Amino acid sequence: MDIALIGNPNTGKTSLFNNLTGSYEYVGNWSGVTVEKKVGQFKNKKDKLIDLPGIYSLTPLSKDEGVVTQFLLSENVDKMINILDASQLERNLHLTIQLLEYGKPVVIGLNMMDVALKRGFQIEPNQLSNQIGIPLKPVIARTGKGCDMLAEAVTSERLPEPNARIVDYGKDIEEAILRFEKLFDNKPNQSTRWLALQMFEGNQYVIKYLENYIESEQLNQFLLEIKDAIKKSAGTSIDQFIFRKRKETINQIMTDAYIKREQIITPLSEKIDAIVTNKILGLPIFFLLMYLMFMLTFDWLGFPLSDLLDGFITGPLSQTIENLLQAAGASAFIHSLILDGIVAGVGGVLVFVPQIFILFFFISLLEDSGYMARVALVMDRLMEAVGLNGKAFIPMMIGFGCNVPGIMAARTIETPKERLLTILLTPLMSCSARLPVYALFVGAFFVQQKAFIVLSLYILGIAVALILAKLFSSTILKGETSFFVIELPPYRLPQFQALWRSTWDKGKGFVKKAGTFIFAGSVFIWLLSYIGPGGMDVALDDSYLAAIGGFIAPLFEPIGFNTWQAGASLITGFLAKEAIISTMNIIYFVPDEASLQGLLSDYFTPLAGYSFMVFILLYIPCLATVATIYKETGSKKWTAFSMVYALIAAYLLALIIYQGGKLLGFM
Repeated sequence: MDIALIGNPNTGKTSLFNNLTGSYEYVGNWSGVTVEKKVGQFKNKKDKLIDLPGIYSLTPLSKDEGVVTQFLLSENVDKMINILDASQLERNLHLTIQLLEYGKPVVIGLNMMDVALKRGFQIEPNQLSNQIGIPLKPVIARTGKGCDMLAEAVTSERLPEPNARIVDYGKDIEEAILRFEKLFDNKPNQSTRWLALQMFEGNQYVIKYLENYIESEQLNQFLLEIKDAIKKSAGTSIDQFIFRKRKETINQIMTDAYIKREQIITPLSEKIDAIVTNKILGLPIFFLLMYLMFMLTFDWLGFPLSDLLDGFITGPLSQTIENLLQAAGASAFIHSLILDGIVAGVGGVLVFVPQIFILFFFISLLEDSGYMARVALVMDRLMEAVGLNGKAFIPMMIGFGCNVPGIMAARTIETPKERLLTILLTPLMSCSARLPVYALFVGAFFVQQKAFIVLSLYILGIAVALILAKLFSSTILKGETSFFVIELPPYRLPQFQALWRSTWDKGKGFVKKAGTFIFAGSVFIWLLSYIGPGGMDVALDDSYLAAIGGFIAPLFEPIGFNTWQAGASLITGFLAKEAIISTMNIIYFVPDEASLQGLLSDYFTPLAGYSFMVFILLYIPCLATVATIYKETGSKKWTAFSMVYALIAAYLLALIIYQGGKLLGFM
């Protein structure tokens, strides 16, 4: 069987999916983490569970909500699990009613009853089940309590037919539904009652689907007639009338199954929110937490661990490989390829794995605790001033890990103008692939200010994005800004297992890329450095790589770095930002008992080093990000624009920093 898992955002849906299937999906406490369907298999069963995006209604406002409607229209589903947040039951039931109208068997997983009790609410599960007319199983999705009973109920039990007529919409709409059913020559696969109600509410996906069965002109005429009838009889729009009727039914359910008790204490979330979402303290607290995170990543934990790993790779590992090559009688070409190409290139990137994982661990901690949703709220006022809203900052925050999922998360944004603007600006967020470059340069030039320098780059990326958002929204992307609505989940103490899995889920991509793409790139870069017009095993300055880098190097002289090595590394950086490090490890000759960081001072000044990092922060997104921009926008024009404007912005800002720094006496 194919079983769909559907619920509002922040109801614990993804946690429930993980417990029911034994798999792991990324969990974050904000709307729109699941932006496309994910499929798993129930533990010890053959049935499939399909995790759909968190939505408030089957009438979609944003692109990710449209995934659910498209799924219900075009895919097969045998049963459904509707997860409800017991502490937000009234709001959750609007979606439940729409699922009942869809007509497929449903089981409710009632989650967060402990949170409801703390807020002064008590639910009678049996009474609630009787009122809705479908089975209900209490669960605690985060710990897995009750999940086995829920799985057994939905996979093994014969479920009753849902009460699709749970809401009486009155004479006009009920008669219109009957008329609607007579318009079909061939019956659709879905409930005609559900299709009619979704059409009345203005669901464009459903309307387009219905045009396969009913002529467009006839459909529009029918819709116009029912809208006019409701306007005359009720004095309101048809979608508002439907919402009001559902709310009346929900109020009756709540009266019978929901008991409001006196709230004894103020929830801890409210006490914390009074501080962290304060309009004055909110941003400073966010930047302070970022600073502490970078101190842990670079000063207190990250660099000592990276030094240990570097010592192992350049010492025992390299020596062992060299001994094996000598014992095998490897040629000078193979010897150089493996040690100077693969070990130097891949090893130079892997050295920064501890810092990457530490950073991801603390980002996961902030996400799973519920704090990141507060950051979006704090940023809303600032985002609104530049033509966006706080929801647009969520994809940008995801972009701190990787720009690709950040861009995909823009699907949660309702208006096309804001969605496109967010897609274009998210690559300016400093992703984890840039982190090894920062680590290399701050270790070389800013030993005492490592965390502060890296934090400045992250803030600079945000600042440039906000400035360009204002510029673009006032010129090429004019349009009305939508209202910002986000649910603030209660703060939770993340479980270590969930934290580790989330950290590994983010970090494994970095390791995988080092073992595949960076590996291949290192071999390619080494070959370009090994071969030149004069043949093989040429001096580096006479290689093809030097010729390519030297061709573009003069362009970068005004911003502080005009060596062919810097130019060559920027080219490979388009393929993947980590490739900059592997390229530098190959092309900079590092004498024995020396390090690349120590050698950089021969080619860069501290000011030029900072200018280089700023350029890396902003210039052309990596190849995977560019491909994702094209996939999400479907436009070659906007994809090319994202590359060109980023390159111009990077050059101009690096020019201002380098030339301005020289005027102020910095070197």
